[in-house]
Amino acid sequence: MLIGALVTTMGTIFVAELTDKDALFLLALATKTRASLVFVAGSVAFTITTAIIVLLGSVLIAVVPVVAIKLAGGSIMLAYAVLEYYRFSNEERRVDKREERLLERGGRGAWSIFVPAVLTLIALDLAGDATELLTIVFLARYQDALLVFAGAVLGLVAAVAVETALGSRLGRVLSRRRIKYLSIAIFTVIGATVIVTTLVWV
Repeated sequence: MLIGALVTTMGTIFVAELTDKDALFLLALATKTRASLVFVAGSVAFTITTAIIVLLGSVLIAVVPVVAIKLAGGSIMLAYAVLEYYRFSNEERRVDKREERLLERGGRGAWSIFVPAVLTLIALDLAGDATELLTIVFLARYQDALLVFAGAVLGLVAAVAVETALGSRLGRVLSRRRIKYLSIAIFTVIGATVIVTTLVWV
């Protein structure tokens, strides 16, 4: 049961991260600076944000009925899919600007890219995305903060490893448009699944 829950959390978060807005930023950055630097920055940032989300999610679950959290999470995912469809072009321009600002610092050493990259990824992640919603939904489902934290971090770090290791090759296969449409599809499927399974088991 615990292994199954860990694998489910890790696998779902992994796929969601590959199609999230963070992926656009990481892919772009990995093609223009050292992959190892981007990997460490992503791993540090996502460990921090996951700890924050798990902590806040645990507090939320303690005061709000689990069924309500699941239904709200599923509904938010569906709404998020629609929102992502309409804001794609603006998000693409913002990613380009963040990437350009970071790379302009490259001549001043690794720390001048690493620290801003970590802060940018934390800001992107905490601004609201699929992995946050999924983390809270898994907390409501399994009610085991340590298990969900471990699964989410492993899934996120694995996704960062893929994005940075494959770099430009992954970027060619998963263009920004393809990533966005895949992200929309994943939000829709997961959101609908969460709502249906929650209503069936109520």
